[in-house]
Amino acid sequence: MTKLWGGRFSAAGGTKAVKFTASLPFDQRLWREDIAGSRAHAAMLVEQGILTPEDGAAIAHGLDQVAAELEGDTFPFRIEDEDIHMNIERRLVELIGPAGGRLHTGRSRNDQVAVDTHLYVRREIDAALAGLNRLQEVLLARAEEYQGVILPGYTHMQRAQPVLLSQHLLAYFWMLERDAARLEDCRRRADVSPLGAAALAGTSFPIDPAASAAKLGFSGGVYQNSMDAVSDRDYVLEYMSAAALIMTHLSRLAGEMVLWSTQEFAFVEMDDAYATGSSIMPQKKNPDTMELVRGKAGRVYGNLLALFATVKGMPLAYNSDFQEDKEALFDTVDTLLACLEVMAGALATVKARPERMLAAATEGYLGATDLADYLARRGLPFREAHGVAGRAVRYCIEQGKNLADLSVAELGQFSPLADESALTCLQPRAMVEARRSSGGTAPPEVERQIAEARRRLAARSR
Repeated sequence: MTKLWGGRFSAAGGTKAVKFTASLPFDQRLWREDIAGSRAHAAMLVEQGILTPEDGAAIAHGLDQVAAELEGDTFPFRIEDEDIHMNIERRLVELIGPAGGRLHTGRSRNDQVAVDTHLYVRREIDAALAGLNRLQEVLLARAEEYQGVILPGYTHMQRAQPVLLSQHLLAYFWMLERDAARLEDCRRRADVSPLGAAALAGTSFPIDPAASAAKLGFSGGVYQNSMDAVSDRDYVLEYMSAAALIMTHLSRLAGEMVLWSTQEFAFVEMDDAYATGSSIMPQKKNPDTMELVRGKAGRVYGNLLALFATVKGMPLAYNSDFQEDKEALFDTVDTLLACLEVMAGALATVKARPERMLAAATEGYLGATDLADYLARRGLPFREAHGVAGRAVRYCIEQGKNLADLSVAELGQFSPLADESALTCLQPRAMVEARRSSGGTAPPEVERQIAEARRRLAARSR
């Protein structure tokens, strides 16, 4: 069949070449953006006197028909038309005749696909922000629910100091808050229109790119350089970079849920809806959703690296290599949104085990730092106090005791500065309450964080 661009060619391409060059199997998801761009372009052409009002009305009506077919899954896709752009244009011509062929006046597929991608990335950034917001709401709600619950904080995967579970959950809230800020920043650069750049050099028709941009809701106006407009994929890379960071944070949180749900930790139990069983071991309850979130981070990193490798050696302006941005972008979008959704659901339903968390915080000599701090406040240089606390820990290991179990007489073996008041500071709740520095785990500081987190979410929703 004759291609819409086939005038230069004496014969159609072979079947294998057609399949190899076609992007329709994956770029058809851009149909809404493509129709939106065509509506704006056609309206601008009429306003500029480049198309007649009659042609403009016919095109608008025809695009409505095309959209209805696409929405209703009755659109006649043809792989030989290569991509969603040419499929829509061919169908428009079939429906309304020659007026459909005038739609492409002053436009190239280069700026057409660029504007579609801008619109798509802008929309998917909004979807990702909504997903982040839902997950942050869950984290904040669970932090409020579990105020006062104590568990060990870890460094090097060794029990370090007691912290509030609320403090731990809020750490992820603030990671996601930075992620949201990155997406909002990226959105500003996606919110610029390349439409009007044509193939690379602009067009000889008296178009008004600013009018097209306004119709499409681009608050950033238009590109300053037409060659940059059709060859820029920075905004895609930015989105995918932000997505990779989000997946890093989700992977860390998912990894902790995997650890915490083991019998060795037993800090949490995943809801049955977010766990799976074993085909051979009836007793198993596997945190598969969390493992998959952790694993899917790798594919998002791979997509990002693949696109960087594609763009890095690209000469100006447009090259078909850019076709390779779509599958990486689409897969990143789908993966990110799915992971945000499953994380929100899993965290909303996971059951914490405060008694197990507190028991773990009571073991492991977590009061050693507080004993050193206690002695330092009584005038002993901290380095010497550190040594005293270390010797007390060694004594406890040898005697099979916890620090909180020592008597005043036993503590006195290590420093005459220790009296009855030293025993109080070795209790997990006292250790938590003592850490009142900004951002610390003391209840008043955690309450302050919760209030600030609520304020941030409310401000974003306005």
